[in-house]
Amino acid sequence: MGRGFAVLMMFDSFRADSHFMSDPRTFASRSDPKPDRPILILAVNRESRIAKRGVKFQRDRVHVIETIAMLFVIDIGNTNTVLGVYDGATLGEHWRIESKKGRTGDEYGVLLRQLLAASNFNPRVVSGAIISSVVPPLTHTFEEMVERHFGVRALVVGPGLKTGMPILYENPREVGADRIVNAVAAYESVKGGAIVVDFGTATTLDCVTPAGEYLGGAIAPGIQISADALFHHASKLPRVDFVRPKTVVGRNTVHSMQAGILFGYVGLVDGLVTRSKAELGFPVTVIATGGLAPVIAPESSTIDRVDEFLTLEGLRILFDRNR
Repeated sequence: MGRGFAVLMMFDSFRADSHFMSDPRTFASRSDPKPDRPILILAVNRESRIAKRGVKFQRDRVHVIETIAMLFVIDIGNTNTVLGVYDGATLGEHWRIESKKGRTGDEYGVLLRQLLAASNFNPRVVSGAIISSVVPPLTHTFEEMVERHFGVRALVVGPGLKTGMPILYENPREVGADRIVNAVAAYESVKGGAIVVDFGTATTLDCVTPAGEYLGGAIAPGIQISADALFHHASKLPRVDFVRPKTVVGRNTVHSMQAGILFGYVGLVDGLVTRSKAELGFPVTVIATGGLAPVIAPESSTIDRVDEFLTLEGLRILFDRNR
């Protein structure tokens, strides 16, 4: 139960461990011996001091309901930041916002509170947070924001965090946090060899051995920055929407550009995956993730499946391993 909280009541003995439900009708199906008397519905976080200590109330006046702690996961990329709220192992809600270095922690805090409110989540049910970031200036901004606006100290993916995955890179510190998170989630999903293709600002390809080791991969310019470079450096070419054209052979400039961008990129991905498979020498499952994965994957002959929220799932797994 992660939703429905609207009002936080502060008790001298309970403090922030207790919440009132905003809508008691949620539990209208529960029988009450004296329906004409006021009923206090008290939702207790299962990890709170109250839940661990146990509290006795008059049974006809108070219902005690155990709640699940909510986890806030944040993946900060160069272009977009993807956020999610987990209720146990279930992704309850997710959002994608612009990664803007000029924004303050308070500005992000207000924005995220509005997003949570729009999805009927109370920020006070967030009891943990974890951040993956490839934008160092924003890492501290989000750490500060989470602590100030949600009252929890966030874990940050990086040196010192237990991943449960050996990193076989020549210099493990050079590997982007998002690449490690993706590799962890992919291995947990397939329990075998895997290749993750992440379509972000840069497109990354990451290889995981059947023993669950991060082996390495490849980095290529992302689809959007490739298209932007074409627009900026070719004076007569217009900016085009990234959509699938009806044919590879375009009959006008816009369709020709769309065919070159989409099918050309599919060729890049399939080429990298095919060469990687041949070099690895063990069976792999190829997983695509990132915002544009659903557009590229149907045209690809090497991608086995799409998991748009692979990075968020990896963050959840890493949080559990470091509790």
